[in-house]
Amino acid sequence: MTNSVLIVLSCGTDNPNRTTRALFLATVAHKEGKKSAVFLLDEGVYIAKKGIINNVRAATGDNADDHISYLQEFGIPIYVCTPCAKSRLISESDLIQGAKMATAVELIKLSCESTVISF
Repeated sequence: MTNSVLIVLSCGTDNPNRTTRALFLATVAHKEGKKSAVFLLDEGVYIAKKGIINNVRAATGDNADDHISYLQEFGIPIYVCTPCAKSRLISESDLIQGAKMATAVELIKLSCESTVISF
């Protein structure tokens, strides 16, 4: 059994419920003593752009920014698909603290080392 959890998120502002739940689960995994990380793909890369996450809220009232703040505070890696970001005109300098560009090679490496939860 692995002690690592990788949350793969392919939605962002287009699905605030799934986005918030994914970030919540990354937070819970860390609080439960798991090594956790988040990998953002497709529309998910938008939430790593400065200023965007502030507007993402689930129907339950949970604010995705609260979970991102927790991940940032504890240094949980937030990987951003490089080609997904570039095609959406998001550069490394646009990213929130703790987020960094990564490729499919990194996603596969992380996936092979972790339990993967995909949104």
